[in-house]
Amino acid sequence: MTALTPLERSALLLVAVLTALAGVANYQAWPAIPRFAIATLALAGLAWVVSFATEQLGERFGPGVTGMMQSTLGNLPELFVVIFALKKGELVVAQTAIVGSILANALLVLGLVIVVGARRAPDGIMRFSKRLPRDTATLLQVTVFIIVLLGLSLASHDPASHHVKAISAVGAVCLLIVYLAWVVPYLRSDVAPGTEGEDRPGPRLGLGLTLALLIVAGTASAFVSDWFINGLEPAISILHISQAFAGLVIVAIAGNAAENTAGLVLAYKGRSDLAISVVKNSVAQIAAFLFPLLVLVSFLLTTTLTFALAPVYIGALALTALALWQVTGDGEAAEFEGWALVALYVILATLTLYE
Repeated sequence: MTALTPLERSALLLVAVLTALAGVANYQAWPAIPRFAIATLALAGLAWVVSFATEQLGERFGPGVTGMMQSTLGNLPELFVVIFALKKGELVVAQTAIVGSILANALLVLGLVIVVGARRAPDGIMRFSKRLPRDTATLLQVTVFIIVLLGLSLASHDPASHHVKAISAVGAVCLLIVYLAWVVPYLRSDVAPGTEGEDRPGPRLGLGLTLALLIVAGTASAFVSDWFINGLEPAISILHISQAFAGLVIVAIAGNAAENTAGLVLAYKGRSDLAISVVKNSVAQIAAFLFPLLVLVSFLLTTTLTFALAPVYIGALALTALALWQVTGDGEAAEFEGWALVALYVILATLTLYE
């Protein structure tokens, strides 16, 4: 089994140094802009580590297991950011972090992955398994169903609008049951590597080292994300950026850097199923597992998170669910469809800039 190359060792060392420096900058209260810049570089470096380890893991398992593990570790920053925000009573930050993560993965990241994958395909069409895209669309639609119903109830001021917390709690439990009913058979039916149309070389790293890299990088990403937020908040005031734009765009993209890097690298290398699995698993996990789990956990915190969102976010999520099904439901996508998803995200980002 081949060891790490000198370049890979140097890259890992650089990431470790940047991560340590980001911690020093945060706890020594360096100026906001340097803190933000260093934390951003550290987060990008950790994303590369997750991407590299994910590729190695993909040589051992099928795309389903690999994508699930990568998305679980990649979503740790969202988990910590939301919990910290709720503890501080910052409900808007918590909501936009969750919604922004869903939208960034489903539109921006997936769109770019499709663009790269289609360009690498001989006939300009990126092809992948149909099951995960369809399953992800279903899970997202169940989540959106709850959100839309609560939004309509609050808008009409009907009797149910006075019981948002209770409805959210029931909805969260239902979503978790649906997610577990989906994920267990999905992982059991995962296909082995080598079924994507060509033989793949074996993993160069041992399983222990691969898992260690994933766990350490994923955990470190959570801390660096917190330091990133600490540097971002004062930077927002200096640059006069809206809180909605910061949450739905800047925090979402930074928090999902692992998925961004892994998906694009895998798509470039022609690993279509694994690239789609990384992104789609993240969307499904955030919408149908992380969001409802945080709703239930928030009942133990200072501020309660519910499925009640601002109308513009409700509309964005509903339209995203439709776009996701339309573009990827048939198991193939052309480059222009990827650009279409990216365009939707750019339009949404522009809107939040003026919120």
